[in-house]
Amino acid sequence: MQASESDPVAWADLVDPSAQIFEDPFRDLSSQQIEALRTIVQNRARLNDPTLSEAQMADSAAKINAALAELAEDRIDADWLIDQRWLVADLREKAAIAANPNLDGQIITLAGFAVSAPPNEDGTTVVYLVPERGMCSHTPPPNANQMIRARVKGDWSPSSMHEPVRLTGTLSVKETRHSFRIVDGEVPMRASYILDATDVETAPSFGSPPQATNEWAASIAERLRASGQLQDKGTTNEESP
Repeated sequence: MQASESDPVAWADLVDPSAQIFEDPFRDLSSQQIEALRTIVQNRARLNDPTLSEAQMADSAAKINAALAELAEDRIDADWLIDQRWLVADLREKAAIAANPNLDGQIITLAGFAVSAPPNEDGTTVVYLVPERGMCSHTPPPNANQMIRARVKGDWSPSSMHEPVRLTGTLSVKETRHSFRIVDGEVPMRASYILDATDVETAPSFGSPPQATNEWAASIAERLRASGQLQDKGTTNEESP
């Protein structure tokens, strides 16, 4: 299958940079400080339980006061942070979904790992292209703007789970949500892009013997990471109370 002239893109190019810039007061907190905030939130909610005994209420109040004092020593306004958590969560979600509008309608080439999906109703092969081996099966799916739902023309289909491929085709900014069984259970697949792939390259097509396929596959993520093409999940998936 041959595609018309395309531009190679990196995984980082898929992200809308304008959606990544926002104030996140949780970003620089330590795990201990996050845990203190969580203690306050959980125990304040617990105090609303009418079935609690006086001893249990006193225990929760003591935990709240201790956590507040701990954060105050670090000059952290716990109440202000707790009020901000849903706003920040919403901004993080938008950052994880936002696609790069400059790529909409472009013919692109991108390398990654193919996760098999149920075919379209017309029988067209469908795969999800992800940046690292194991995503969606051994680890959770990546952010939506780091996953592509690809409709592949022709008779190619993955020969194995997470087969390393390089796809070329027309990229569209369009969010999709599907769920299907992968390995051990149902997995929600949310992608910000659809790729109508007209060209598929696999490891052997690069001139490598079949036994070199695994080595080539293992090197993709390394090469992407080394060149800064893999998105740092910490940007949008920070832990918060």
